Amino acid sequence: MLERFAKKIGYDDPLEVYLSKLQALVYGDYPLSRRSIALLLLQEDKDVLDLIKDKEKERLDEILKIVGEAGAHYSHPLTYIIGQRRQEEANRICDAAISFKERQRVTLRERLSKVLMNPFTGGPILLFVLYYGLYKFVGTFGAGVLVDFMEDKVFGEYISPFMINLVKSTLPFKLLQDLLIGEYGIITLGVRYAMAIILPIVATFFFAFAVVEDTGYLPRLAMLIDQLFKKIGLSGRAVIPMVLGLGCDTMATMVTRTLPTKRERIIATLLLALAIPCSAQMGVILALLGDNPLGLVVWLGVIILVFLVVGFLAAKIMPGELPTFYMEIPPLRLPHLSNILRKTYSRLRWYFWEILPLFIFASVFIWLGQITGIFNVLVRILEHPVRWIGLPSEAGVAFLFGFFRRDYGAAGLYDLKKAGLLSGNQLVVASVTLTLFLPCIAQLLMNIKERGMRMGMVMSVFILWFSFTVGYLLNIILTLLNLQL
Repeated sequence: MLERFAKKIGYDDPLEVYLSKLQALVYGDYPLSRRSIALLLLQEDKDVLDLIKDKEKERLDEILKIVGEAGAHYSHPLTYIIGQRRQEEANRICDAAISFKERQRVTLRERLSKVLMNPFTGGPILLFVLYYGLYKFVGTFGAGVLVDFMEDKVFGEYISPFMINLVKSTLPFKLLQDLLIGEYGIITLGVRYAMAIILPIVATFFFAFAVVEDTGYLPRLAMLIDQLFKKIGLSGRAVIPMVLGLGCDTMATMVTRTLPTKRERIIATLLLALAIPCSAQMGVILALLGDNPLGLVVWLGVIILVFLVVGFLAAKIMPGELPTFYMEIPPLRLPHLSNILRKTYSRLRWYFWEILPLFIFASVFIWLGQITGIFNVLVRILEHPVRWIGLPSEAGVAFLFGFFRRDYGAAGLYDLKKAGLLSGNQLVVASVTLTLFLPCIAQLLMNIKERGMRMGMVMSVFILWFSFTVGYLLNIILTLLNLQL
């Protein structure tokens, strides 16, 4: 029996040729076999590369040339090719060594798992989860009840009046008063946005996401939408960064590293930057359009359409094979409250300590911009495309905020709505355009880090043009159809 399993794993013929060439060039004394060293070289293991550079200096160029030729021969990374072959070998060994009794009874969990992955039943269940998990819980309860309580009651009646009186009584300098409690002050804008508007929305989203995650639903969602994602050059595996993008697009962009091909990583990064709103931005938009169901449907329909059309065109333009997809499906389970609360708390703490300094920085930057006049110049520049899509000039400030953080810009629209400066149609156009608008600074820097300076800047220029073009077309369509949302 042991002799059957003792043989080495065989790879396909071209890879075996490259392995043989590398083994013939490795002469040094290593703690592993030459074949293992050759395999690690093909997978670009940093430690082994350092050893080779030290021990095989005379043959280093030839070794690296063979590694490059092997990588160019395949459309997928060699790490993926080797891992897939090892998985096949592991399955072969398991099939030969393990026997299973025929199962007489299919459990309820297995039936439910199949229902969740079936397109005819899984689609309605997904809509149910989105409606009650995001729209009702995050949009209505988080962005409605909790935000109203924090902003109107806690900040409106207690914190803001107290801090305004305290600053005015202790700081006689008007310049410093504007920094802390002015129109765009650290306390009256930065801290208020972070604590009263963003914090309740993010907290409810992370709680809902932790519930979904703890049940084992996400891998089944990946299987459900795999065929749809293949139309836009992705596989079901991409559902993980896309869903994470609903929490934080910056973090999700980093997670695109898990996608097996460069083509998939570029398409996923573009779609995250363009059409996936982060949790706080989405929550604020749900609050903006919560009393306008038709407007919410239009916003969601346009974003989904953009996601699919841009993904489809990107997949057609970028060369490469269709992505393959396999994933281990964990068992379904009832969520544990302790796990949910622990995940929510840790994510909320990380997210809050990330955004609060950025909101404070944005307030300081705007204060400095007002003193120097730069802020007013940038707002005046943005007023032209803002008026082009049918919005009042005041909305230019919200779009400038959106460059610091998308949720910061959405919160700016929230203030404009409360002031009665935006009609129903304008709210929808503004929400669509801001959702598609430039990624925030943190995500832009992550795009550049992951995809390179050239690709990051090309994406940003395209997104800036595309967002206002879609807003312009949507405004024209609503006007021509005489729709009042």
